Amino acid sequence: MKVLSGIQPTGRFHWGNYFGAIQQYIALQGNDQSFYFIADLHALTTIRNSETLAQNTADAALDLLALGLDPAQATLFRQSDVPEITELTWLLLTITQMHLLEKCVSYKDKKERGVPADAGLFTYPVLMAADILIYDSDTVPVGADQIQHLEVTRDIAQRFNSLFGETLVLPKPYVLDASAKVPGTDGEKMSKSYNNTIPIFDTPKRLRKLINRIKTDSKSMDEPKDPDTCAVFELYRLFASTEEQAHLRERYLADGMGYGEAKEQLFESAMEYFGTAFERRHDLQQRLDDVEDILQAGALTARTKAREVVDRAKQVCGLSRR
Repeated sequence: MKVLSGIQPTGRFHWGNYFGAIQQYIALQGNDQSFYFIADLHALTTIRNSETLAQNTADAALDLLALGLDPAQATLFRQSDVPEITELTWLLLTITQMHLLEKCVSYKDKKERGVPADAGLFTYPVLMAADILIYDSDTVPVGADQIQHLEVTRDIAQRFNSLFGETLVLPKPYVLDASAKVPGTDGEKMSKSYNNTIPIFDTPKRLRKLINRIKTDSKSMDEPKDPDTCAVFELYRLFASTEEQAHLRERYLADGMGYGEAKEQLFESAMEYFGTAFERRHDLQQRLDDVEDILQAGALTARTKAREVVDRAKQVCGLSRR
């Protein structure tokens, strides 16, 4: 299995990022090929401050390594350190039909929300296709709401192959497990777009403050409460053992428990769960040169494969002089 996935450095990773994707990315490392990149080129469509983008990218590398991405099992690199990606993007743009991009959901959604419809946003799916196709990846972990992106990639690859011969590998989706619901502080799906996230790496004081802001109903301490409709309990399930969940469920269903008690249990469980990752991140923060070495080594590995695919694509297009 040749796995490829990227994650945008548009802000600090939160619990939703981890349980919805990162945890599963890490579980897939160690295959025939496991490439994971920080999509800083993609982030340019939304971040226009150089210091912010640079810091977000650095934080993303630290966070992924701290959470368990192992350079011995997976290749981690910055997207922008592989210039062959933009080269392949142009080759793909020349054969991508406009109507394919016009129907992309993410483009239409952002346009409706008032995001400027610049060329970068419009052609975003082609850059994404290049990200995937340039490593001959056959497996791409995606959420159910991202399957269309992979379908577009397959459409572009099929058109390229039909014009120039079998050149690009058609990837298949690996649909990530969506059973772990991750509600935000307002009870809705945790997302930066809703400003309801809980960052993975935050100070204990800030973490406790965010957990205390989680929306609950107005039942008094004397009233039984329903754990199945409570965002606090839903989040607690992500960190707690079956036995611990059963114990807190009993406290919910009995009288005499306030939501403050449940939130404190959530805080303690989250701190324990991510405790080792906090320690690793602190250590990595003291060894930034080592982190940069990991990214550079990853880029070298990625470029070696990318160059092979780009040369193959250029040759069938008639651009190669070999």
